[in-house]
Amino acid sequence: MFKITVTVPATHADLVREAMGQAGAGRIGNYSHCSFTVKGIGRFRPEKGASPFIGEEGQLESVEEEFIEMNCSKQKLEAVVKAIKSAHPYEEPVIDIYPLYFCE
Repeated sequence: MFKITVTVPATHADLVREAMGQAGAGRIGNYSHCSFTVKGIGRFRPEKGASPFIGEEGQLESVEEEFIEMNCSKQKLEAVVKAIKSAHPYEEPVIDIYPLYFCE
């Protein structure tokens, strides 16, 4: 199992979360679409050649974003990453993937 995380503008969080769940992330026992979300502020400066969804080249930008995390099986990872990239409005979404270890 893995934990997959992504930050997304709050305006698109439900869309990305649903895409992740439809692709197979967030399955725990008899539950699907299980996620955890933290709201925060994302900051970035689009550099020359960027095509930002929000903001302008060379200008520091602040955006209300949600940090979404969901569990994901190894078999579903590729499909989930593809779903995130399809639903996410940014040209360079930040996606992190961490292996999970379970102790008994």
